[in-house]
Amino acid sequence: MKETKTENISFSTTNINWFPGHMTKAKREMQDKMKMVDLVIELRDARIPNASKNPMIEDLIQNKPRLIVLSKKDKADVEITNQWICKLNDDTTQVLALDIVKENITPKIVKAVQMLMATKIERMKKRGIRPRAMRAMVVGVPNVGKSTFINKISKKKVAVTGNRPGVTKSLQWSKVNNDLELLDTPGVLWPKFEDQMVGVLLGVTGAIRDEVLPLEEIAAWAMDFLIHNKVDLIKDRYDIEICNNPYEMLERLAIKRGYMKNQEMDEKRTIETFLKEIRDDKLGPISWEFPDEL
Repeated sequence: MKETKTENISFSTTNINWFPGHMTKAKREMQDKMKMVDLVIELRDARIPNASKNPMIEDLIQNKPRLIVLSKKDKADVEITNQWICKLNDDTTQVLALDIVKENITPKIVKAVQMLMATKIERMKKRGIRPRAMRAMVVGVPNVGKSTFINKISKKKVAVTGNRPGVTKSLQWSKVNNDLELLDTPGVLWPKFEDQMVGVLLGVTGAIRDEVLPLEEIAAWAMDFLIHNKVDLIKDRYDIEICNNPYEMLERLAIKRGYMKNQEMDEKRTIETFLKEIRDDKLGPISWEFPDEL
């Protein structure tokens, strides 16, 4: 067990590991297909841009140009997201923050890809070759919105979607237009989290199945974070008196909502409701990571 501490809470997080067999196969297939693509489009959760980065993807893409799409930008703090964009941009990487569900994302993605691949496209033209469609592999951890992204940009349902991790289980090609083709991949988690806080953040935002999570500890960490960073959101949503003990705060939430059994907190219902309301954006936009922490 590894002890994880915030200002006023200490709790042990079990090793959160989720690496089903299909993910081992997916990693192998992604390695095989990487030589067929020109660039990589990596989706990350705008609420946790560092924790939703897969270190295995770094090894897989090697020196390929990369477009990072911070999905679910509507669920994150706008100012913090802009700071992340500045932090992650570099010579071979462009970063976009998008609301994949509501925005017309296709022209933005195509434009960003053409900018990233401008040198290669120009080289084709100079050789007298008509530029072909750029081929991009779409990667990311589970439940970050890859299949929704593929369907939205392709304007047809070519990938299965679901608000749960691990929906896509195979690699699929789809054509966007004459300029871009996409290869969808399963959401891949790495075998073991070296930093257990990464597992906690992925658990808070729903990237890992609840069945393998220490939910009480995840909920306590989330409550403690909100007490110290977004206390007004707790007041506005739950109208409860604030204290510095996250477990007591969860109990006050249970009393307020009537989640009691024999004068004791219905722990399961309270925790599941609290985490669901976070994931459903009921408390408002929240960024759970800050770029200056790196």
